[in-house]
Amino acid sequence: MTDYGQASVEDLPAVLALLKSCSLPTQDITPAMLGGFLVARHGGQVVGVAAVIPAGTDALVRSVAVAPDHRGLGIAERLCDLLEKRARQAGIANLYLLTQTAEGYFAQRGFRSIERAQAPAPLQATAEFQQLCPASAVCMRKALRVPRAERQGEGAPLE
Repeated sequence: MTDYGQASVEDLPAVLALLKSCSLPTQDITPAMLGGFLVARHGGQVVGVAAVIPAGTDALVRSVAVAPDHRGLGIAERLCDLLEKRARQAGIANLYLLTQTAEGYFAQRGFRSIERAQAPAPLQATAEFQQLCPASAVCMRKALRVPRAERQGEGAPLE
């Protein structure tokens, strides 16, 4: 059985190892950032990870990865569903991401390709935009429908 939950500081080495094994950037990930990370655990081992980093009413989705021997089991889908739910509850209006390999997957989740320059300035100032993801990475955006009650401050924080 796979369990899903908030990443902890103890998960950091496993999260970094998983991201590196999937050729995703790790250079800027710090323990303080783990408030935006969710993990999937199977048998006590981290087998999936995904993060959302808020910047005002927008957020950057990053570090979505699943261990090769656990792919095809819906782990990435569940992690992304949970991230989107948390983002909506926190009042996030738009999700953005950069990808070199998963454009098709995220398009199926409702993300649309946009010009990189259309991303909000706070996101463009992140390490992901500035140095970690090459100019060839596709920038994508998804508008979230935030329920009225959650827009009025009744949602849970991301961190």
